[in-house]
Amino acid sequence: MTAGADTLRAQQLAFAAATADGAEAGSLLAADPRGGPPRLGVYRHAYRARLTEALADNFEILARAMGDEAFAALADGYITAHPSSHPSIRWFGDRLAEFMGSAAAADGGLVPHPAFVDLARMDWALRAAFDAADAPALGREALAGWAPPDFAALRLAPHPSMQLVRLQWAIEAAWRALREHDPDEPDGASEPELPAPEQQPHTLLVWRRGLDTLWRSVEPTEAALLDGLAAGECFAELCERAATVDDDPLPPAQRAATVLAQWLDDGLISRIDP
Repeated sequence: MTAGADTLRAQQLAFAAATADGAEAGSLLAADPRGGPPRLGVYRHAYRARLTEALADNFEILARAMGDEAFAALADGYITAHPSSHPSIRWFGDRLAEFMGSAAAADGGLVPHPAFVDLARMDWALRAAFDAADAPALGREALAGWAPPDFAALRLAPHPSMQLVRLQWAIEAAWRALREHDPDEPDGASEPELPAPEQQPHTLLVWRRGLDTLWRSVEPTEAALLDGLAAGECFAELCERAATVDDDPLPPAQRAATVLAQWLDDGLISRIDP
């Protein structure tokens, strides 16, 4: 690398640090025409404003739920703690839920209620599902070529978009109300009335079918079977998992078969292997 290239690289790094972290510009950045220090304020503001916009886009429902002022404060704290490091701004915010969890535990006012952490998890999972790789979505007819004695050894590959999100609060009704609210409609000026958050540990299933991102809450048996599906277990192992759920009245094999049929109807299975 030539001396000129070294100097340019040093200037780029100094400018990035001064813009993102508020570091001193140093002698590598030229003074303004009147001999004063480099005027970096506009760039620092633009840097944070653009990242805040990216967070609001990636966490659309969370931003609506919190309101502009509270979300801007959250974004500012997150940008300081986790500056953007990915080449694509689309992935900015991958640690926001983790950051919010720590902030909620610290009770410093940055996260007004811990249920907001779950809204962030749900928003991020749906965005990730939309961007997941394409794959076939098999239907029930995919089982037609297999004899019943072969079912025990079958291994099911989930669609790449499938995600399991562990939630602590029942936030789905609020998420849906905010998602369906249109402020441009005649009666949409006021925010929708949201149900009070209730603590309810459960699992949310998120996936994509075609261009549509889908989600639904799942009961403990299906959550256990989905864990097995994600781990690559065969159908016999899924039946064993079903047997460990105490409050399910159906025999394990019947429950596993019922859930498998639902998965195929939902488009959650992309491959079936012997």
